[in-house]
Amino acid sequence: MEFRLHGGGRFRRWLGGQFGGDFALGDRVLRRLLHLSGAAVLLYFVIPPRFFVIASTEEILLALLAAVVAIEVLRLAAGLELATVRAYESRRVGGYVFYAVALTAAVLLFPEPIAAAVVLGTALVDPLVGEIRGHPGARSLYPVVPVALYAALAFAGLAGIGRWPLLPSALLAIAAAALAVAAERTRLAWVDDDLVMTIVPAVMLFGVGVVALGLPR
Repeated sequence: MEFRLHGGGRFRRWLGGQFGGDFALGDRVLRRLLHLSGAAVLLYFVIPPRFFVIASTEEILLALLAAVVAIEVLRLAAGLELATVRAYESRRVGGYVFYAVALTAAVLLFPEPIAAAVVLGTALVDPLVGEIRGHPGARSLYPVVPVALYAALAFAGLAGIGRWPLLPSALLAIAAAALAVAAERTRLAWVDDDLVMTIVPAVMLFGVGVVALGLPR
């Protein structure tokens, strides 16, 4: 027996209608919005560690990740239906799980400026790339616009939040952007691009910026 955690597509049909389209458009818009909402994980650096009485913010974050994994186990093992899961994900781990792992790892394993750079980059640039590829007239914008946007967001994280010097911040932001957009284009059978385009630039920024150049965490 299958169970579902959605309303049969009613909301997505309504959402698509608001943009002058149909269910397919609503589904795409919802996926983009959910992806953008991943940037909210950066609240981890803002919320006091003991804001939640029952557990620390780190424990709450890990519990949310565990809930995502548990839902995915139910989807694959018991036929639980989720909205926005794409056809090619029916027999493999869903992209949203890789995204959740990437976001959690970014804020728990890396300094705040690096986490801000890669989380904002993935949250905003990946949906943008999807939209560019989906519109033939916009394909000429790839890869310049995605790289430029990612670099700008990464620079804001490194120089604005981390107070890293401007020149190293700019150069590292461009390098991270090129790595992230290249990683997004890479298609691996069992690893989603959201994980790769978040963690690969983060490792580079930490290795070069913090370890090699000694920039502040």
